[in-house]
Amino acid sequence: MDTAERPRLGVDAPWLVVINAASGRQEGDVLAALIRDRVSARGRQVSVRLVTHAEEIGQIAAQAAHQARALDGLLVAVGGDGTLNAVAAAAMDAGVAFSVVPGGTFNYFGRSNGFPVEPEAAIDAVLGGRLRPIQVGKVNDRIFLVNASFGLYPQLLEDREAFKRQWGRSRPAAWGAALLTLLGRHRLHCLHLQAGDVKRELLASTVFIGNNRMQLEDIGLPEAEALDEGRLVGLVLRPVGRLGLIRLALQGALGRLADAEEVERLVFRRLQVAPGHWWRRRRVRLALDGEQVRVSAPLIFEVSARPLWLVAPDPAEQGAAG
Repeated sequence: MDTAERPRLGVDAPWLVVINAASGRQEGDVLAALIRDRVSARGRQVSVRLVTHAEEIGQIAAQAAHQARALDGLLVAVGGDGTLNAVAAAAMDAGVAFSVVPGGTFNYFGRSNGFPVEPEAAIDAVLGGRLRPIQVGKVNDRIFLVNASFGLYPQLLEDREAFKRQWGRSRPAAWGAALLTLLGRHRLHCLHLQAGDVKRELLASTVFIGNNRMQLEDIGLPEAEALDEGRLVGLVLRPVGRLGLIRLALQGALGRLADAEEVERLVFRRLQVAPGHWWRRRRVRLALDGEQVRVSAPLIFEVSARPLWLVAPDPAEQGAAG
């Protein structure tokens, strides 16, 4: 990970904030007011942009990132992991410092980097945070902070969004949507995998690439520590019936996925996944940090040569406090 391009960040760096208010303008306005009041009280300038249409987040984040670069400021994302992904990509493109006031259902990125769940405490954590480089995953020309996947997992996310619209945003709702997905029909993919000199050909329903130690530890994978060595962890789910999928989901929820014989685990710095035969010319539907995109095959999963420069609570101070 090349850490040479450390961004400039002023002592009292202004905040350029991007809030995802697509799911609720009123809640976005409340968060915007809270951030303005709390940050300006510490003598910092702050500019807030509310995103009310999800498809506009990339453009708005890019504009805020370029302003942050001109001011030696801090680009702050407010929202779930998908929102953080879009704003982090803009921060890396512009070469500016990044931070978050996290939200969302599972909030793996925020929790794994020491940010509190409560907005007030998260804002204070950014104000008192330190700038450090963190590892970012990459697939073709797109980054991911937590995970990337294709196959069954993107379908699960699509069903979860429909479930949330009817039953609200909660972990029980997410698990209910997952159960319905697992009971449905699933396509199998013939894949050619290459990591270094190792080549494999597999039939699989899902390929999942993890870049978040907390998430991997939650489902019980000892390979999670490989992330600290500059690697990624891949899971390939071989063909299994519906009851088998439910059993695997329960093993993951109980932190025992390492016991599953149907899941092949990979540790790598660079992995090429090429679809075989009938799938060769199709674009692949990927889930990146919970948001769906389409990418042309072959897929190259790797650790980004450039890190994301994150202002976050100091891990050493957190350890001392604990």
